[in-house]
Amino acid sequence: MSVRFEAELDEASLVALARRSAAQLGAGGVIHLRGDLGAGKTTFARALLAALGVGARVKSPTYSLIESYEVDGLRIHHLDLYRIAAPDELEFLGLSDLATGHFLLLAEWPEHGGGALPPPDLVVHLAHAGTKRRLRLEPRTTRARCWLATLGGFSKA
Repeated sequence: MSVRFEAELDEASLVALARRSAAQLGAGGVIHLRGDLGAGKTTFARALLAALGVGARVKSPTYSLIESYEVDGLRIHHLDLYRIAAPDELEFLGLSDLATGHFLLLAEWPEHGGGALPPPDLVVHLAHAGTKRRLRLEPRTTRARCWLATLGGFSKA
């Protein structure tokens, strides 16, 4: 069983965590962002992208499905699959071409992508907890366990 890290955070703390994560995620990887509407998935992604050096306004890919950026040779792809009804709808995105070389893939609503998405290094679970958000980080690879080891400040579940 994988070690998970859990915390309840206000929005400012969630943004701070995403920014702290950027130092580790500059090496690339795959992150799945899971949670209900308004749980903080896009807030986390925007803060992370800004901390990685994305200078453009970070738009939510809700309607475009994907927004791509490049920073210091790292190709970053932010997907929002909320509007996808079936995984075969993703064929036109060319996901296999996105997940090559030096890349970071952030996928909101990955459950809508089925097996079309690459497996995650890290799954970020977000849920409403009153005025805060319950965050659970679930590493799926050794790479992600190393990322989390550098963050600290979480209770191990």
